[in-house]
Amino acid sequence: MAVFVDGFNLYHAIAELGADHLKWVDLWKLSEVFVSPPQELVAVYYFSAYATWLPGPLDRHQRYVRALEARGVTAVMGYFKEKERHCKLCRQSTRGHEEKETDVNAALWMLDQGYQGTYDRALLISNDSDLVPPIRMLQLRFPKLPVRVIVPPLRRHSKELAQIVGKKNLRSIKRIHIERSLLPEKVYDKAGKLVAKRPGSYAPPPPPPTTKRT
Repeated sequence: MAVFVDGFNLYHAIAELGADHLKWVDLWKLSEVFVSPPQELVAVYYFSAYATWLPGPLDRHQRYVRALEARGVTAVMGYFKEKERHCKLCRQSTRGHEEKETDVNAALWMLDQGYQGTYDRALLISNDSDLVPPIRMLQLRFPKLPVRVIVPPLRRHSKELAQIVGKKNLRSIKRIHIERSLLPEKVYDKAGKLVAKRPGSYAPPPPPPTTKRT
């Protein structure tokens, strides 16, 4: 089984949980929650982009990607394009940023890895209906290759995705799944080298005090 993770789709859903420590989630471990023996997890692909104009978020994101790669996750990064936005009401222009290539990368990798035969089951973590076309193509070219869609927490399944994969192939990520799949404070590679340390803002809350009985 190979898992394809829509990074921003999952990130924004976790952010809405209101617990920043959950953003330090181990995507390999989280993916294993949805793997049932005798199935075997062979690859996890993470699709996202760096907000290079925001130093704080950029640093946290880079640490996170290094940690994921140390866990065996393949990170495929797009980019943000600066874009001018014009307000017709106030007649003023502002500069913004638009995410580019993330959905396209996810689609290409799903298809490419399918053609290479690197997986016999596909699992998509997203509720973005823009990913319907690659799933449709996978089903056309590989009718016996099951595709399952896992919706991020607090999100509803896309009707378009649900229609194309069927209700039996729909699952949901719950908060408890993430809480049980967090990366350690310090992440080391296979050679024992420290590659990433959890950002201070992602530290888990202290446990509640215990009440001693008298």
